[in-house]
Amino acid sequence: MFGQRILSLALLATSVTAVQETVDLGYSRYHGQALDNGITQWYGMRYAAAPIGNLRFMPPQDPVYQDGVQEAQYGGATCLPTEHHSFEAGASEDCLFINVQAPSSATEESRLPVMLYIQGGGYSLNSSPNLNAAGLIAAASYEMMAVSFNYRVGPYGFMSDGKDIAANLGLKDQIKAMEWVREHAALFGGNPDHIVLVGVSAGAGCISLHLTAYGGVDNGLFHGAIVESPPFSTMLDVAQSKYQYTNFATRLGCYGEGTLECLRSKTAEEIQQVNFNIPLPGGAKPPEWQWLPVIDGDLITDYTYRAFDRGNFIRVPAIFGADANDGTKFVPSTLSSLAESNQWLLNQYPTLTLDQFADIASMYPNPNESCPATGCYWRQASNVYGEMRFLCPAIFMNTAMSAHGVMTSYSYMWNVSDPAQMEAGEGVPHIIEVDAWLGPGYSNPPESYKPGQMNAEASPVIQGYWTSFIRYLDPNPYRRAGSAEWSPWSEDKAWLVFGVEGRTDMEFIGDELERRCNYWADNAVALTI
Repeated sequence: MFGQRILSLALLATSVTAVQETVDLGYSRYHGQALDNGITQWYGMRYAAAPIGNLRFMPPQDPVYQDGVQEAQYGGATCLPTEHHSFEAGASEDCLFINVQAPSSATEESRLPVMLYIQGGGYSLNSSPNLNAAGLIAAASYEMMAVSFNYRVGPYGFMSDGKDIAANLGLKDQIKAMEWVREHAALFGGNPDHIVLVGVSAGAGCISLHLTAYGGVDNGLFHGAIVESPPFSTMLDVAQSKYQYTNFATRLGCYGEGTLECLRSKTAEEIQQVNFNIPLPGGAKPPEWQWLPVIDGDLITDYTYRAFDRGNFIRVPAIFGADANDGTKFVPSTLSSLAESNQWLLNQYPTLTLDQFADIASMYPNPNESCPATGCYWRQASNVYGEMRFLCPAIFMNTAMSAHGVMTSYSYMWNVSDPAQMEAGEGVPHIIEVDAWLGPGYSNPPESYKPGQMNAEASPVIQGYWTSFIRYLDPNPYRRAGSAEWSPWSEDKAWLVFGVEGRTDMEFIGDELERRCNYWADNAVALTI
């Protein structure tokens, strides 16, 4: 009996082997790279067929079969951006690639929690196509894996004619990537039943839409979400957005019954020459982002505010948060009058009314006393834009989660000020916390975030919360010693504030911020956001 037990254990040991550098996905075999830091990574694997030729402006298709072993040691091409008229190095229309990083010790039986990262870029570019999450994996004691991928942006991913070109192709690319992870995660040591979406900026906005996709139907593609500075942007329906298609086709000389065929006949170089933004209906100048998700009656059935308010969303544990000064990166630093501030805001949200501008002036008085002077309205407009587009939507989604019975929704404010950024007038800018959770050596953080500097503790503090949530859907189990216990969002409206020198505190958001955010929630649908 004892000998039989030894034999059984030996057979079990031989069946549990570490994940190999070469993985067989069925349609292709990919050879990755085992690194000295304990991570094995596979960069540049196809998760969908190349969206070129007749697949241009089509939903993502299954990747085609490839003979032999494909090298996967470098990232694939990034998707073509808007407002970049020439090809940049490494950019291509053939761009639907996915990356995996996993502990080298992982086996197919490890069932590690999976972080699936959705990058931002304003729906107009891939801002971080080859994310290196090795520092975060190490901070999790090598008990998680990370996945990142590219998705189509601009007209390639967010244009529709209401007929032959389906809407929201960029979001459908993301769903295709989620399905790929669910199918293949175990080959890399991951758990397909424990996938946490992590998104920043437009990537966070995408997660908001996936939470409400198909009216809130849960297809089991993810099980938790970290949503950082989610932008609630102008949202048109397909018919309202068709002017974009008309203008785009006109710039390429396409018209009539053969418009789609004509568009597909153009080279990517020809398309890039005319791939620029135009004003939204009612705007005087192009907005920061023109190509955006639209209400298509299928994947997106309602305005995001209304979908959350009505409870039409997937119930999963989630973290929603933003930065203290999310608007400063986007608002022109030259604004010198209230009129210029209002005009810039109107270009972003053309349905703003004169009465609403009066309310804005009351809620957001100009903090700069140097007027008249160039730039003296920069921070006033930044305060408006940062709250209406990023901060207040995060607070609203937390509130909706709690109101509809999700008791595992957490809220945060990143307020770790860097002296150089403060002196430049940026405050605590958009998604700067990403540099902290990626960790030293894997990002380009402000000087004060680096080891030995004033805010060096910012990195291990946020890594503790983020890795705890990714592993346990709770930010507290492995939080940094001395860090505050993070309580879920509730009726008392308290969030975790990340401060200088690694300080963390649970604080109430305050009556004034709550009043302003309630205003944006009450007016959201009128602004089509």
